[in-house]
Amino acid sequence: MVLDRQTGRMDHQVFQDIAKYLHPGDLLVMNNTRVLPARLVGEKETGGRIEMLLIPSWNGTEGEWKALIKGSKKVKRGGRIRFDAGVQGEIEEVKDGKGKVRFSHPGAVTDILREIGHIPLPPYIKRSDESLDRERYQTVFAAKDGSIAAPTAGLHFTQALLQSLKESGIRTSMITLHVGTGTFSPVRSRDVESHTMEAEWAEISEETAEEIKSAKARGRKVISVGTTTTRALESFSDEKGGVRTGKGMTSLFIYPPYRFRVIDGLVTNFHLPKSTLIMLVSAFAGKSFLMKAYQEAVAREYRFYSYGDAMLIL
Repeated sequence: MVLDRQTGRMDHQVFQDIAKYLHPGDLLVMNNTRVLPARLVGEKETGGRIEMLLIPSWNGTEGEWKALIKGSKKVKRGGRIRFDAGVQGEIEEVKDGKGKVRFSHPGAVTDILREIGHIPLPPYIKRSDESLDRERYQTVFAAKDGSIAAPTAGLHFTQALLQSLKESGIRTSMITLHVGTGTFSPVRSRDVESHTMEAEWAEISEETAEEIKSAKARGRKVISVGTTTTRALESFSDEKGGVRTGKGMTSLFIYPPYRFRVIDGLVTNFHLPKSTLIMLVSAFAGKSFLMKAYQEAVAREYRFYSYGDAMLIL
């Protein structure tokens, strides 16, 4: 089954597709993180152009800001960068395109980003960001600032679709996982087990933990919307398939074979080869079965990646 956001299919058709497989009392769990306009363009003291993609701190807002830096070859510790609106930053650390930056501007760094930042569109979208992207590259239920990328499986859900699901007795609940570089860093080592995930901030509320407990007690399905949601749920899972309330960093890397404790289904987009994302989905669906689905997707010309189609796996 494919959920298609971009090719003109109506909400009611997508709802009918989902309703074939879900029943009243089933629970859809979604990631309510919100993408920050975390890409900054500035000027070095020498006049050269520099770009930074800021990586939010542990709580998604303040603290020490790490950055991926383009044009960092001649930037040294202590170097000053000028941005728009009179904002200045000082490089505290830089090596191999990664660094730390501190801003002299008073107030919250997130306020700076809202004023002069750019939405960090995926690199395979070959255009500059537009003002509309601040809303278009967000889920309709985005609520907590902190991500550098959208949890894209959630982009398929409109308010009308969510309302239709609610009216049919299908429940929804939220977790938060702020998407950072860990989600998208490709696996480069030959030995998969040698790959280390960059830690990302996750939070499970008491309400969501209770919703999951209730659904399982009634024998209903728990469906994860997206791989980030899945990693958050599995990171806080217990041996009985429940989920603990809590918050903190997670670097859980899910790949075959992995025994899923919480989820009974997964809504996910079509992912890049050699990514941790496709490995997670392979662990859930089985590699052979998943590759057949990808072959059919290619044959039917489905769209891949962030603004592409999605599938529901049970």
